[in-house]
Amino acid sequence: EALQRIITTLANKNEELHNFMETLSHSLAGVQVNCPQAVSDLEEEFDRLFTILVEMKESMINTIKQEGAKKTQELQHQLTQSGGALKSAVELLEFANNALDIKDEDDARICCCLFKYPFLCVVSVPRAPEMEVGDCLVLDNTVSLAWKMPVEDSKIDHYILEYRKTDHEGLPRIKDERCWEVVDNIKTTEYSLSGLKFDSKFMNFRVRACNKAAAGEYSDPVTLETRAFNFGFDSSSSHLNLKVEDRSVEWDPQGGKGLESKVKGKENKGSGTPSPKRTSTTRSPAIRGGRDRFTGESYTVLGDTSMDCGQHYWEVKALKDCKSYSVGVSYRNLGKFDQLGKTNTTWCIHINNWLQPSFAAKHNNKAKSLDGTAPGRIGVFCDLDSGQLSFYNAETKQLIHTFKAKFSQPVVPAFMVWCGGLSLSTGMQVPSAVKSFQKTENGLGGSNSSLNSMAQ
Repeated sequence: EALQRIITTLANKNEELHNFMETLSHSLAGVQVNCPQAVSDLEEEFDRLFTILVEMKESMINTIKQEGAKKTQELQHQLTQSGGALKSAVELLEFANNALDIKDEDDARICCCLFKYPFLCVVSVPRAPEMEVGDCLVLDNTVSLAWKMPVEDSKIDHYILEYRKTDHEGLPRIKDERCWEVVDNIKTTEYSLSGLKFDSKFMNFRVRACNKAAAGEYSDPVTLETRAFNFGFDSSSSHLNLKVEDRSVEWDPQGGKGLESKVKGKENKGSGTPSPKRTSTTRSPAIRGGRDRFTGESYTVLGDTSMDCGQHYWEVKALKDCKSYSVGVSYRNLGKFDQLGKTNTTWCIHINNWLQPSFAAKHNNKAKSLDGTAPGRIGVFCDLDSGQLSFYNAETKQLIHTFKAKFSQPVVPAFMVWCGGLSLSTGMQVPSAVKSFQKTENGLGGSNSSLNSMAQ
């Protein structure tokens, strides 16, 4: 029994040893697995810390470099200003020596400008520039100006140009209805004003020179002629289905409804009273006198200013998705039912973008198909002296078509619009490209077939 108890005890101890060994084995396995993972985590953490340190190092280096560059720039600026101050002191000393010999009061004019450093710089006031009238040019709605200084002045920093529109020829008036407009900081002795609208007969120009201290006197002003053809739409006789502004016209299918009977009654009396919806126009159709409003299918509006001689130019742009429109000229006595291009008193080009597209020149109920597609913007050149009406691509200045006609009466710009709209650009000079082309064509004696087509 004692032996049996010993054997039982040994068996239990043996089982405990096996369990303990299994626990040790599991612990060893865990250590073997976790140790590399701990090393990997440690390396990863170290790499992260190293990256942060590198970034901080780069940031600190960049900050030091930026601060160094800033400080260097400031010191260089202070050095430059110190050099300028030294130069000004030398000039001041020289000026003081010269001032002892000044006898003319005009030459003794000086001004003192206080800089942020505690010394004064003494600079002579610039003289008035002189306009080079012979080099001033007005062309293609651009005014090119040139001037010079009476004596060379190295202290000039920039020029100030002033201009204003006027209807008075000669020297500018002290009190004019228009204010001077200013162009500042011009660095050279020439300047071009482009994209101008010439809605006046003349323009005044003057210029002054400026140095670091003060602006000098104005130059003697010059007056340049900027005559151009200006007109608007005549809303008093336009078709009721056209909504007319001063520089635009749009098709309005609801226009005049409910007022037609009233308007027709007034038309029979020749009153030409406009629709209340078109009171926004500012021009007075005085040149037309009383006339009937266009009606029926004559969706027409005329210009409010007539032409009887000279050369004139304007441009017309079709609004998006305009289905049908015509651009041309007409005599003032166009009938209220007449359509552009269908009478012997109207000349036009017609663009149709609806159903069967067409692009044609029309006169006296005859049409001539034109090559290519209609441009988005059309230039109209009317030379009443030589009896020519030409149409151009306003962007490329390429000729589209020319009528030759002996205009026996004054003509007015004429327009037809259906399902769309037109915008008008006036106050334009005849472009130099158009002048050159017309001169070439006239020199050829009208060899271009378009010049002699459909002559009246």
